[in-house]
Amino acid sequence: MDPDLVFAWQAAHSLARSSPPPVHDRGGFRVDTRGEKEVARWVFPSLCDGLYEVAREISSPRHYLKLCGTSEALRGAVPASWEIQPENYFMVATASSREMRPLPDGYRLEFRQSGPVAQVKIVGSQGDIAASGFAAETMDAFVFDRIETAPAHRRKGLGIAVMSALGAVNRFGNRPQLLVATEEGRCLYERLGWTAIATVATAVIPETCDSLGLPSLQSGLPSSDCVTR
Repeated sequence: MDPDLVFAWQAAHSLARSSPPPVHDRGGFRVDTRGEKEVARWVFPSLCDGLYEVAREISSPRHYLKLCGTSEALRGAVPASWEIQPENYFMVATASSREMRPLPDGYRLEFRQSGPVAQVKIVGSQGDIAASGFAAETMDAFVFDRIETAPAHRRKGLGIAVMSALGAVNRFGNRPQLLVATEEGRCLYERLGWTAIATVATAVIPETCDSLGLPSLQSGLPSSDCVTR
């Protein structure tokens, strides 16, 4: 993976989530999120000595290591106390459709923009959030984030409507459009013309560990319906 492309994605991703900007750290990029679910994350474009160092320095939970590579490669690079999460996919699109399709009856779209960050919500007839998503733009990339459709509202084109509404604020078409997708999301985005250019492996130390410092069989992270990461 091109380190500049990975950094551009992380910089815009941090904007979309109101996180601090990434900083260079031992061959990767660190974000000190300091949140309830994540204290810090490192994103490495490839395996390097810095990833090995970070993995051995960190012993507390809620620290994330991400590698543009396979889960097998990351598993071999971190101690047993780290838990490997399902793989995601780094994806790029050269063009996006700005054509807004009519929403199904009973739905309405809400749009909000604050500086470089845009948010879209599609609200159902009962006032529930049927679909939502964010996008953020920098001079180097336009990034989609947290594109989600609630289970009861799927297969109605709402996710595509969210993407189209967000894509309409992309002012510079020559910048790469990027996202990191789940397995489910990858299938959707490929139908929309996106291309997966790398797998993204993730490791985290679980909140619950046994007395030996190894992951508990009962530990794990909550599931999510998001199709971007």
